Amino acid sequence: MSVHPRAGTQAQRSDLVDVPRLITSYYAEHPDVADPAQQVAFGTSGHRGSSLRRSFNEDHIVAVSQAICEYRAVQGYTGPLFLGKDTHALSEPATVSALEVFAANGVQVLVDSRDGYTPTPALSHAILTHRHLGADGVVVTPSHNPPEDGGFKYNPPHGGPADTDVTKWIQDRANALLADNLNGVKRIPYARAKEAAGRFDFLAAYVDDLPSVIDMAAIADAKVRIGADPLGGASVAYWGAIAERHKLDLTVVNPDVDPTFGFMTLDWDGKIRMDCSSPNAMASLIGKRADYQVATGNDADADRHGIVTPDAGLMNPNHFLAVAIQYLFQARDGWRADAAIGKTLVSSSMIDRVAADLGRTLIEVPVGFKWFVPGLLDGSVGFGGEESAGASFLRRDGQVWTTDKDGLLLCLLAAEIIATTGRSPSEHYADLVARHGAPAYARIDVASTREEKAVLGKLSPEQVTATELAGEPITAKLTAAPGNGAPIGGLKVVTASGWFAARPSGTEDVYKVYAESFQGPEHLERIQQEARGVVSAALSG
Repeated sequence: MSVHPRAGTQAQRSDLVDVPRLITSYYAEHPDVADPAQQVAFGTSGHRGSSLRRSFNEDHIVAVSQAICEYRAVQGYTGPLFLGKDTHALSEPATVSALEVFAANGVQVLVDSRDGYTPTPALSHAILTHRHLGADGVVVTPSHNPPEDGGFKYNPPHGGPADTDVTKWIQDRANALLADNLNGVKRIPYARAKEAAGRFDFLAAYVDDLPSVIDMAAIADAKVRIGADPLGGASVAYWGAIAERHKLDLTVVNPDVDPTFGFMTLDWDGKIRMDCSSPNAMASLIGKRADYQVATGNDADADRHGIVTPDAGLMNPNHFLAVAIQYLFQARDGWRADAAIGKTLVSSSMIDRVAADLGRTLIEVPVGFKWFVPGLLDGSVGFGGEESAGASFLRRDGQVWTTDKDGLLLCLLAAEIIATTGRSPSEHYADLVARHGAPAYARIDVASTREEKAVLGKLSPEQVTATELAGEPITAKLTAAPGNGAPIGGLKVVTASGWFAARPSGTEDVYKVYAESFQGPEHLERIQQEARGVVSAALSG
């Protein structure tokens, strides 16, 4: 994976998207329904694409919105639908298109009373606090994707990401509507749709409720010096409100909203991407690390977190997840004694060692936050986290907070850890390394054909003939997650001190290899090299 020569440097005018062209394409371009790349396709976080590639245009959004209305009718959902958006340029027109369809179908829609932006966790929080009404929601966001992209996510009444059976139903119906030239799509003019919509104060509902999940008083009393960077995303107004409402020493590092995201530093591949787990995208904030006890970043819909400390810079997401788990399961006496720890199977094994040390059950699930939803809802899972810097956890009394990833929450937890322990999260991670060892972790992409990716996604353990990996006996060959038996859509191979997982990419002709070693970087390289051979043999066998 080659790094662009300008990675981590300030974006230049030539890097910026042409917003007028982007918006014009949204309305003027129409998808070729015979081209799979231009159809509605729900991944782990909804439908994403760009109007410039004819994969996120008005046709897509009205078709998906109509499909959601029909899905709600089939399920008997009659509660309000919360509708939020982030700061990407395509989010505004897509929200308008969706509202026209929802209103025409008689759906009671609640939009932001401040006409502002809505983080994904604020939408999940709103759905869950209106569970008795059978509420659900849509947030229009492509998360951390580049400025030319749009995204559309549906959250059912459980408040979390929709499961694949739901998204497949919506996707298939939307594509059928596209193929039929949108016959069957109901729609009314925006002026009427806007007038019919109700109002909801997402910001106040979320910000005022924070003391139920975070010790905000401790952060205020300790005067923890916080720098929060929304990276131009939907959390921009939330951080200022959090500081004011809870009397925190918090500076919003960059309060600007710009659909080109021209204030960003370029990511590893030279693209603008609001990835708060990327050292290149977070270069500006890392440069200010000495100014704050903790500096935090969020992606555009604020469902991810980035934690920057003076002593370590940007923490690896796996490292902070381990620290968060270690702290929470000792500090939260209102949680069930048997509350489990949830992790995705490509997250660090440091979490396994922390869980064993705490005497807590570890539930290892496939990639995707949706797998944590049931446990967070009933309190049987205290914390759910994934390697891509997404996590959420329970309220202090053990009740559900959100069932979707909450980047603001994890940033505030970093401040709480400092307030109550007097030490930074990275200092706490050093303690974990001293106790459990130092893991080396990395992800690489390996070129593959569509046919190879299809085989990889359906492997059985019996197809893996290898018995050793990087000098150690293989102790497990997994194609289903040990925590719930669900297919992982790939392969994980485990030894006593290392592992790798290979999964096909949903968007590129590569498969992703995640690997980790507790024997250091050289052993990690051996695992990565041998992983290719193990996968190749399984694919050809």
